[in-house]
Amino acid sequence: MRSLLFVPADSPRKFAKAMQGEADALILDLEDSIAAAHKPAARESATDFLREWRSAPRAATILVRINALDTGLADADLDAVMRARPDGIMLPKAESGADVQQLGAKLAVREAENDLPDGSTFILPIVTETARAMFGLGSYAGASRRTRALTWGAEDLSASLGSEVNRLPDGGYAPPFALARNMMLFAAAATGVDAIDTIFGNFRDSAALRAECEAARRDGFAGKMAIHPDQVAIINETFTPAQKAIDEARAVIAAFAANPDAGVVSIDGAMYDRPHLLRAERVVRRDYHLGGIGGG
Repeated sequence: MRSLLFVPADSPRKFAKAMQGEADALILDLEDSIAAAHKPAARESATDFLREWRSAPRAATILVRINALDTGLADADLDAVMRARPDGIMLPKAESGADVQQLGAKLAVREAENDLPDGSTFILPIVTETARAMFGLGSYAGASRRTRALTWGAEDLSASLGSEVNRLPDGGYAPPFALARNMMLFAAAATGVDAIDTIFGNFRDSAALRAECEAARRDGFAGKMAIHPDQVAIINETFTPAQKAIDEARAVIAAFAANPDAGVVSIDGAMYDRPHLLRAERVVRRDYHLGGIGGG
């Protein structure tokens, strides 16, 4: 998944606009964008949207961001939306792999109740939103086969730390937040899943968004979350592998396939070893998953 667009779950107007867009994934939000008094109605609205989406030709993956496990609201969220078969659940305020396992158990029950295949609902946890979460980043590896990717957030972490700001005047992240971003990237690699970059809040500053996307792609992120439809095109363009890179990756894979016992292969005078093969496989895998087929 290159682009993951947040859509407030209580806004049918925004649902309609999102359906016409090109985001690889839509995140129906039951958490931060929904006031407490509106959450019951938002659950039903999200469920209705999921059912409508299921009956229409679709390309995007659909996730629901539920409320955190410790709020007492997550079970009601799941009871509502699992009736309509979301592709995945985004778990906010995740603090360890144990939280993913707990959510997985809840999903397994509801999949059985709704005649869904066991394990068919993936999980995308947000893993840096509290100070405690930073100490659990190594626990996601092997925690659950449902884990599709990891992502991070700076706004809630700022509140957890009591930070005045999370970005510096030049637009870059302040050191605690740069650390959270980078550690999440390592955690995703250790877990064997894609890393998804957090939102860029100023949706009118397309140049800064593009620069942040390019830096994220350079560092190893596979995609980025968005808060506005106008951000999707830039995100998709930036995280789509260039055809040259795809062709080169396929050539590396083919060379190793033709020489399965080789530690190093030569292509047009250049030498490629096993780390190049791993990187090539990732490029091709991400290319395969474009358009919301999956990504993970």
